[in-house]
Amino acid sequence: MLRENLSEVEEKIQAACDRSGRRREEVTLIAVSKTKPVEMLQEIYDCGQRVFGENKVQELDEKIPQMPSDIRWHLIGHLQRNKVKYIVDKVAMIHSVDSERLASTIQEEAKKKDCIVPVLIEVNVADEESKFGISLPEAAELIEKIAVYDHISIQGLMTIAPYVKDPEQNRKVFSQLKQLSVDIAGKNINNVTMSVLSMGMTNDYEVAIEEGATMVRVGTGIFGERNYNQVQ
Repeated sequence: MLRENLSEVEEKIQAACDRSGRRREEVTLIAVSKTKPVEMLQEIYDCGQRVFGENKVQELDEKIPQMPSDIRWHLIGHLQRNKVKYIVDKVAMIHSVDSERLASTIQEEAKKKDCIVPVLIEVNVADEESKFGISLPEAAELIEKIAVYDHISIQGLMTIAPYVKDPEQNRKVFSQLKQLSVDIAGKNINNVTMSVLSMGMTNDYEVAIEEGATMVRVGTGIFGERNYNQVQ
């Protein structure tokens, strides 16, 4: 079933790329494997998937040693500063930087490990109280402040759109994030590229791709519904 699910997601990504005149290579599929056992991850890996996303540092720490070494792991969930040291040199990207304090901690821990960490700035485009992320008006200022850190590479933006029944309702959210990335890119800030737009999940990734997403985070669409009583 997982193979069929992955194939269906791939077909939808390709169709969204076709509709928007984009090449499939422009969009990275992140298989969001939170709460899922390594057996399921391995099955998806055997289908050719190499990019996985986890929400929690503890799950990353448990799964990384059990899985092949060529996987590119992305930390997509909220990151507490006291957990940074455990994953700073293990992940391909941190998607959820939303404060100067968190960026400073990543800088400190990356310096200790002698690595440079690619990060995205999480923007709460829809201004939902229940979501993490910096507001649209504050994003550029935060980026300018943390761009001076030499062990962080700011590569773009991320957002978690509201859960809606009709994905079209989130089109404005995605277009606003895209516009913000264009505006920030226009500032030509050192150590900042706006090459990555991480937006769109199982419910709305096709619309996100049409609006410029370069990374989509799909969990349920690949692995099925989650049972949070059986967390790793």
